Amino acid sequence: MTETSGHDIPSFPMARECPMHPPAEYRELRGREPVSRVRMPDGQVAWLVLKHGLARKLLADPRVSADRLHPAFPGRLTAEQRAAPERVRRLSTRRSMIHLDGDEHGAHRKILTGEFSLRRIAALRPRVQEIVDRSIDEMLAAPQPADLVEHVSQAVPSLVICELLGVPHEQRRDFHEWAGMLVSRSVSIRERAAASDALNDFLEDLVTEKERGEPTDDLIGRLIARNRRTPVMTHDEIVGTAVMLLVAGHQTTANMISLGVVALLENPEHKARIAADPSLLPPAIEEMLRYFSVVENAPARVATEDIEIGGVTIRQNEGIVVSGLAADWDDEVFEHPDRLDFERGARHHVAFGYGVHQCLGQNLARVELEIVFETLLRRVPGLSLAVPAEELPYKDDAGIYGIYRMPVNC
Repeated sequence: MTETSGHDIPSFPMARECPMHPPAEYRELRGREPVSRVRMPDGQVAWLVLKHGLARKLLADPRVSADRLHPAFPGRLTAEQRAAPERVRRLSTRRSMIHLDGDEHGAHRKILTGEFSLRRIAALRPRVQEIVDRSIDEMLAAPQPADLVEHVSQAVPSLVICELLGVPHEQRRDFHEWAGMLVSRSVSIRERAAASDALNDFLEDLVTEKERGEPTDDLIGRLIARNRRTPVMTHDEIVGTAVMLLVAGHQTTANMISLGVVALLENPEHKARIAADPSLLPPAIEEMLRYFSVVENAPARVATEDIEIGGVTIRQNEGIVVSGLAADWDDEVFEHPDRLDFERGARHHVAFGYGVHQCLGQNLARVELEIVFETLLRRVPGLSLAVPAEELPYKDDAGIYGIYRMPVNC
């Protein structure tokens, strides 16, 4: 299913009426047609999966591929963007684990899994705490109202992932800019290509330098050392993996910090209870992850065989988009999904995906969120928004939902 002339196929992505809620059409479609046809920005028609159970079933199905080089792989780019030679060049030369299938994906994931184990992430807690404290110090010292996005949301995950990978700190401002442009829908193809080129060139040089010398004690250095002993990745794939980890490990957590702080400030009773008893924070974070599901219009897949699911048949070589946000607001699974219930305690959301491609860095994300929220509540008890929550600039134009700026009084 590619180009069609039908006029009854809704366009995707759909617009939100409320910045804190999914598009209203999701609920209607989920009840009437839980696997629906939608038209992507480039004119391609794909299947949109909106129910929680069907989303998990499809993401665990070996008959779907994550190969983004497949012609039917759904994108959210315009025809001009899709045809751009710069993007095609990058897509054709740089691959990473999240777009591989089968044994190849398994081998790439295995070589990285230990870097994100509970034990290794727990060992990072003291350093993450230092980074959070320093970021909050800078926010407190800044002119008021201060921008929480600049001083905390962006700074903390950027510093953490840069240190984890062995990226020099002086490059973090450039990295912020490049990573933001890669996930924005509003920048031109030329700007996106320039950001992609700059980030790829920077990491190309970094990986090459580490490959030439003795193994360094950071994720990229250890990855190179393991790859020498048991070759799994090419040089380009190591660079592609570094790009994927930098962008995914930064943007998703940064946006969850911003939205989570708004959620706490807009629910003062729950904020007070969590501040008094931080053991309530982990289940509250799971609920925030479910409620916001910031990677709302992903993951995407392509059917490699005919698949019968949700009353329809997805044909071989047809594109599929699984909406994590729609699935996590499925009222047959989550009672009153529009209610931000900090005590819900449900960890079976799909905010981190599902199946073999489930987010490898979710343990790190949870630790960063927990330390940021606990430290903010403890050190800045009078934190408040300087403007009403509904007036904040939300990222309606981005592939990862969040907030651009958040003026706060400390």
